[in-house]
Amino acid sequence: MKSRPSLAAVTALALLAAVGVAGARSSDRRQPIDIEGGSAVYSTDDSRPTVLSGGVTITQGTLRITASTAEITMRNGEAVRAVLRGGPVRMSQQLDDGTPMSSVSSAADYDMKADVVVFSGNVGIQQPRGSLSGDRVTYNMRSGQVASGGAAGGGRVKMRILPKNSGTP
Repeated sequence: MKSRPSLAAVTALALLAAVGVAGARSSDRRQPIDIEGGSAVYSTDDSRPTVLSGGVTITQGTLRITASTAEITMRNGEAVRAVLRGGPVRMSQQLDDGTPMSSVSSAADYDMKADVVVFSGNVGIQQPRGSLSGDRVTYNMRSGQVASGGAAGGGRVKMRILPKNSGTP
């Protein structure tokens, strides 16, 4: 595979790793990235985004991402935005402490310049200590702030936080 699809995968991984916030398996970023898809289309310059489609699977260490499509926007040879859509977008990863984390959404949009990820459409994030669901979840990786709710501030958010010593799976 040529260099642009590999860069697209790196970008997509950064996008979805944000769901795990600080606890995502740190050693995964040093592992090889494997990408499978029905097709990849990209230009040799930055004039059009790289598009992976036909069922995209990205794996790196314990991280596994599936989506119908992945679209990566480049500026001056650098990835600046990644959008994954459909199927839905699913991610699973083992955290540094060995516990599992998973997410599902209709779409995930990562602005790499601002370090902000927006998950939208039936968002669900699960970890052993709790869960978060709503129509939209925004994660600012610089500040660590998470905001959730419906589109344009409407909708409902559901959270469940289990006691640290609950022993509940």
